[in-house]
Amino acid sequence: MKYLKYLLYVVLALVVVFLGKGLMTPSIAYECEVTVNKPAAEAWAVMSDESRLAEWLEGYKNGELVSGEKNTVGAVSNIYVEENGEEMVMQETITAIEPNRLMAMTFTMDFMNMDYQITLEEKDGQTIVRTQSLVTGNGLMNQSVVSFFPSMMKEQEEKNLSNLKQLVESNTINYFPEPEVVEMEEDSTAAM
Repeated sequence: MKYLKYLLYVVLALVVVFLGKGLMTPSIAYECEVTVNKPAAEAWAVMSDESRLAEWLEGYKNGELVSGEKNTVGAVSNIYVEENGEEMVMQETITAIEPNRLMAMTFTMDFMNMDYQITLEEKDGQTIVRTQSLVTGNGLMNQSVVSFFPSMMKEQEEKNLSNLKQLVESNTINYFPEPEVVEMEEDSTAAM
């Protein structure tokens, strides 16, 4: 009986520490950065190409517009991702957008919410891509879980940015085709 009492105290202490960490750290913030050897306009075009999102965002399956106009402030989409063989859905709402420079959005899930911002800054033909994330667990239990995994979340974002860098630098799609010039023939009847 004495060992059971000590075991109960240990379990209780672990629960208090776990929940206390969630109370002390209800959200986590992290930033990541990568330099891409392409101009910002091309980095933006590749990053925004929905047909290529799965090539750099690990687990991305697809997205569907729920309301608003695609790629505008206020647009809401359901984003489907797969993690460990299980499909999850999160709701994405665009909160700011400046083509070739900035996109900010919120992601809402049962487990947590995330405020996410990605900025592009061009210098000497290269682009610095920076992300900022603020993750908040929904409820005390989820806050506690989130508070124990900041390094894992940052590692995933660094991997995604590394994938984006490789994708942009190896891009062969011409997102900016030159308009075709058509020469007009002179109308011989107009001169008469």
